[in-house]
Amino acid sequence: MRPPLLHGEMMRLRPMVAGDADRLWESLHDPEGMRLSGTTARFTRTQIDEWAATVGDREGRYDWAITPGAVRDGELVSDEMIGEIVLNELDDVSRSANLRLQMLPDYRGRGYGREAIEQVLTFAFLGVPDDPGPRLHRVGLDVLSINPRAKALYASLGFVEEGRLREVYRDGGTWADAIVMSVLEDEFRDHQGRAG
Repeated sequence: MRPPLLHGEMMRLRPMVAGDADRLWESLHDPEGMRLSGTTARFTRTQIDEWAATVGDREGRYDWAITPGAVRDGELVSDEMIGEIVLNELDDVSRSANLRLQMLPDYRGRGYGREAIEQVLTFAFLGVPDDPGPRLHRVGLDVLSINPRAKALYASLGFVEEGRLREVYRDGGTWADAIVMSVLEDEFRDHQGRAG
């Protein structure tokens, strides 16, 4: 499903394109990003090239490249992907979806991810001009217990902890839990009202 362009103050979300394959490949070779997201699958470069070229038109998901939003002389300074954000596992009956965010190392902790999540949740729950969005009721995610910074970010955006999958991920010689969190449409509206 082709996602719409979304703009924040410091970043822009655009559909993923074939040209993003290099940055996707780079993200798969980021040890800390792989560890904190619990990614254990291995991919070939050919698989990544094909994924970047086709994911924008796949059903049941919206995949955005996060890019800098800086403009100079009316033109974007860069359209290079600095992260990705995904709404997947869309269920039209229960009006729910899963959210996933991955930032490249140099862009973590700088506010891009927060703004990207805010824009995607606005689209998911309320729609945007010229696109009503999926009009979801619930957006959920999993965050590993070894990633307290991400958990705090999600909580600050209105996500509520629902439960935990105990020791579901191997982290070197120890185990980590997956913390299940979600935000409902009314909670998002209330949170936006308080934040605004």
